[in-house]
Amino acid sequence: MDKVTIGGLILGIGGILVGMMLESGHVGSLLQFTAALIVLGGTCGAVLVSTTKEDLKMGLSLLRLGFSDEKTDDPERVMKDMIEAAQLVRKETILALEKRLSSFRNPYMQNVFRFVIDGVEPQVLREIFEAQLVLEEENQLAGAKIWTDAGGFAPTIGIIGAVLGLIHVMSNLTDTSKLGSGIAVAFVATVYGVGSANLLFLPLGNKIKRKIRKRIELKTMILEGALGIMTGLNPFIIEEKLRTYLPDNTSGELSRVA
Repeated sequence: MDKVTIGGLILGIGGILVGMMLESGHVGSLLQFTAALIVLGGTCGAVLVSTTKEDLKMGLSLLRLGFSDEKTDDPERVMKDMIEAAQLVRKETILALEKRLSSFRNPYMQNVFRFVIDGVEPQVLREIFEAQLVLEEENQLAGAKIWTDAGGFAPTIGIIGAVLGLIHVMSNLTDTSKLGSGIAVAFVATVYGVGSANLLFLPLGNKIKRKIRKRIELKTMILEGALGIMTGLNPFIIEEKLRTYLPDNTSGELSRVA
């Protein structure tokens, strides 16, 4: 679970609700089923119109990225596996990697090294996997876009909901005792639209996009490491290249091999 996402939602929503109560407001006044139906239904409809079925499926499958922490793809651990592979090849041959293939913890790394073991030319290997990475990134970013699109539509749908509410209020001007509460209810739709966009849809879409790019960076790191091993680079040089892909990009003790 991504504690940063959960903490941000709690802090953002909680701060608004607490501030409202400090101003003698009532949280119950924000609970309006009709307003929620207009905003969420209208936003979902707008997203469906603006996207394709494939992008929609991708976006829904990526939703978990906003709330999960992918520790299985830790760059430090992947780099360690890459350096160990480079050291093994330097001491023996590329074919020696075959017995270590199942020990690699990253599935993408296993796939790349199957091509390495099969003796595919480095240039061919690069062309194959770089094309795959470009397409993968484009498809996933298109899926993530449905959430930022929802963040763009929601405030406008909220305004539509408020206008509809005001139309209803104006059509009942004879009952002045209900004007205040009617107007308040009408503006709840605006709160739902603006709030959902800026507290959920836009932040979630941005986080998913960032995590997608981190995924691609990790796979690019694996590809560069594999190409370095194929071309006979010293493990010391390979490690130095791979460190540029680490989040903090710090230089540690390098595994210089004679």
